Amino acid sequence: MRASLEVADIFRAAGPAYRAAHAGHLSLHQLKIMSAIEHCRTAALGGHVEACTDCGHWRIAYNSCRNRHCPRCQGAAARTWLEAREADLLPVGYFRVVFTLPAEVATIAFHNKALVYDLLFKAAADTMLTIAADPKHLGARIGITAVLHTWGSALTHHPHIHMIVPGGGISRDGTRWISARPAFLLPVRVLGTLFRRLFLTQSTFRAGFSASLRAVEPGSVSFLNLRIIDNETSGTNGKKLAPAADDMTVRQQRENHSCGVPD
Repeated sequence: MRASLEVADIFRAAGPAYRAAHAGHLSLHQLKIMSAIEHCRTAALGGHVEACTDCGHWRIAYNSCRNRHCPRCQGAAARTWLEAREADLLPVGYFRVVFTLPAEVATIAFHNKALVYDLLFKAAADTMLTIAADPKHLGARIGITAVLHTWGSALTHHPHIHMIVPGGGISRDGTRWISARPAFLLPVRVLGTLFRRLFLTQSTFRAGFSASLRAVEPGSVSFLNLRIIDNETSGTNGKKLAPAADDMTVRQQRENHSCGVPD
């Protein structure tokens, strides 16, 4: 069902005046996004005829823009993604883990998105897999679903990764399941220390931004703000995926009936 008011309606009504008022301050990329959303599912993008083979009724359906910023297009994509991820869920409790970057690195990431976001994914995944495999902690091979968020709840640039992680994993010899302790997956201080080291010592990152990183060397205040919040729950079978509230912290939270995924 179509919403009574969509972003496209606002863009069509106020877009021309907004662009005129901010001429010279909007990038070509931003202008293309506005144009795509405004023309989504209109005659401007062409269309096709849909017909019922039984009664013969037909209608014209206009093509969508498929722009990743378009709420109308991505709403269906998000639902499809959620359904696919629900099929992957195991009958165990899940944890939500969030890795975020300090403001100094987030500023660099804004102008070097592909490089820094790739490093963020790699450092976060390697951190979880390494610490989980350590016999001093879980001693198991875990699975991870990771999603990048580039904006925070205040709609400002705030790159961070949300993970949903089952409360356990496969033993190193592949013969049994090892369960995590109730309401606890992995120690935050250990995760934070390794994540900080892996991210800052990536050779490709240092080669391009060594001067910019002087303020965020290992041990700096910025990277010591990593936190995990452990919430004890009684349930163990998370069987539903639902949107997660956006946080400004790195956290590991036990999910009872839901696992955090992107909006």
